[in-house]
Amino acid sequence: MSHEAISVFDIFKIGVGPSSSHTLGPWRAAQRFAATLQQRNMLNEVSEVRVLLYGSLAKTGKGHGTDVAIQLGLSGEDPVTFAVDQIEAKINDIASMKKIVLLGLHEVDFDPREDIEFLITESLPFHPNAVTFLASTKNAGSIAETYYSVGGGFVVKEGEDSTATDMVQLPFPVNTADELLHWCRKTGMAIHEVVMENESAWRSEEETRKGMLNIWRVMKECMYRGSHTPGVLPGGLNVKRRGAELNKKLTAGKNYTDYDSWLRVIQSGGHDFKYILDWVSCFALAVNEENASFGRVVTAPTNGAAGVIPAVLQYFIAFCDGNQDEKIIQFLLTAAEIGSIFKKGATLSAAMGGCQAEIGVSSAMAAAGLTEVMGGSQRQAMMAAEIAMEHHLGLTCDPIGGLVQIPCIERNTMGAIKAITASQLALQSTPDFAKVSLDAVIKTMWDTARDMDFKYKETSDGGLAINVPLSLPEC
Repeated sequence: MSHEAISVFDIFKIGVGPSSSHTLGPWRAAQRFAATLQQRNMLNEVSEVRVLLYGSLAKTGKGHGTDVAIQLGLSGEDPVTFAVDQIEAKINDIASMKKIVLLGLHEVDFDPREDIEFLITESLPFHPNAVTFLASTKNAGSIAETYYSVGGGFVVKEGEDSTATDMVQLPFPVNTADELLHWCRKTGMAIHEVVMENESAWRSEEETRKGMLNIWRVMKECMYRGSHTPGVLPGGLNVKRRGAELNKKLTAGKNYTDYDSWLRVIQSGGHDFKYILDWVSCFALAVNEENASFGRVVTAPTNGAAGVIPAVLQYFIAFCDGNQDEKIIQFLLTAAEIGSIFKKGATLSAAMGGCQAEIGVSSAMAAAGLTEVMGGSQRQAMMAAEIAMEHHLGLTCDPIGGLVQIPCIERNTMGAIKAITASQLALQSTPDFAKVSLDAVIKTMWDTARDMDFKYKETSDGGLAINVPLSLPEC
């Protein structure tokens, strides 16, 4: 059986909100298309570019900023480094000038209102998140390419042999939870140790460690920023940001100047259950309010679920004395492996599987990571992941107004709390007596995804999206 090689840095990607499948994926697809034009020596001959959005990208693309992401990608901007405070100005320039500079090198006429089409009644069979790029040239003919944003920022080009990119030979190949457990038993290694050995197929251990700490740096900067940015989220729903307000209440009368001193203030408040619960909610709200504001986040494994893992890791750091680089790396490596197994056995795309594929998977990832660093066994970590997903099965994706706001932001708080609860249950349990395996729940999630009505898969055609008037604020 062939094994798909997925790195931790495929699961954890630095990018821009609000959506990994509807923002980051299309951004990357546009970059790839523009790069193809350059590679074929067609870039300077291009006279016209058109973009066709299908399925879920068409239905909720406006709310998710798909059109914005595509324009930035065609322009050659990178989501990892592009200054998020410059997005609005860049998009306004393209709209007012009705021109776009492909890869920053070749200017063509481009009117986003005319040249980006939202084909809301059309869908392509491979995946609901499809985008086709069409380029006409003066003398070199035309070119068309279709890409699918399959969740978590992963992009597949139509007609491309996906196995060609998975030729890395891992020392411990894993497609399923059972295979992961097999390697753990055979070697005696913890989950994070198996993952680190596999990562060495791509780079040195030191590079992986630095990369993981950089992922955490972006996560905590996002969380800190969101905990100190009040106001109203963009998009027209007039949703009030609550992370900063909650942080202000919880830190009342205490002074701090940066993340480290903020962390000390948090820890000084004790371990009262309600206090900890409020902080976990604050952490998750802060990240996803940043995400909803086109802020810089880490897909974990998606943007819509980006708050769960930072919130649970911050809980471990603040309230379980976990502020050690080694523990942070172990948490992230373990969490990433669980996300990878879900991707291989099911999906990370809400357009394919509903929100169980986003919040559910992120909660499972966080539960496993927390269990590992709390001293749990490999089987307990997998049990924690199973428990977390079991209680997200069937969760629909029904964003109001096509925005990653209601109910997405609050769902991150729920996913984080469920992850902590799942971890505690697993740590106090004996896996020998578990009735449901992680592989069984992954298969069940995929079966549920395929049975779920399409209107509950990120279309805004069902659920809360049609039952809540757009003029009403959340709560």
